Amino acid sequence: MSQVYGAWRARVQRGVTALLLALALPAMMAHAAQPSPVRKVLVMGDSLSAAYGLAPAQGWVALTDERLKARHPGWRMANASISGETTAGGASRIAGELARHKPAVVVIELGANDGLRGLPLAQTRANLERMVVASKQAGARVLLVGMRMPPNFGAQYTQGFERNYSDLAKLHGTALLPFLLEPIATERSAFQSDNLHPVAEAQPKLRDHVWPALAPLLR
Repeated sequence: MSQVYGAWRARVQRGVTALLLALALPAMMAHAAQPSPVRKVLVMGDSLSAAYGLAPAQGWVALTDERLKARHPGWRMANASISGETTAGGASRIAGELARHKPAVVVIELGANDGLRGLPLAQTRANLERMVVASKQAGARVLLVGMRMPPNFGAQYTQGFERNYSDLAKLHGTALLPFLLEPIATERSAFQSDNLHPVAEAQPKLRDHVWPALAPLLR
């Protein structure tokens, strides 16, 4: 009798185990099927990052996105750049863009339009700092991408303009790329007819120039 009871109990236990597995399996499969959350690199830039005069896919930001897909699956670029944008415009938009994209990394490429308009250096610095601080408070790592002004603006202005980026990077511990256009700055053929915006053929050089500064932040 005990043997019969033991066999019956074993069958019941196996049945209960099978039932529990059957109930749990859909939940386990659903959990396993959920994709990993996408981590974003938010770019706050001007026409140099908005692919002015080009198809969006030709710009250095889009080309960097393609590299991310290949080398860092799960990461994507979110390009919030606007042609003609100043640091004041970026500072006014940063909170909304951070809330919208929830980026892990923020690339700030602004200031060229401030310089071309001769805006006060202190104003540009304050706007850039506002963006850096907001990004860090949102938990994002920051890459500050600098620009340089032509020498005809005068040594005091051009040097102060360049220092804005290096001083802020040191003060807030951000990554810094001193000059976005460095690899093409002296190549007339690398620019469109306005002599300001890079052609499509120059965009891979900009991507490759930004990449060494950006890649260490993808962690």
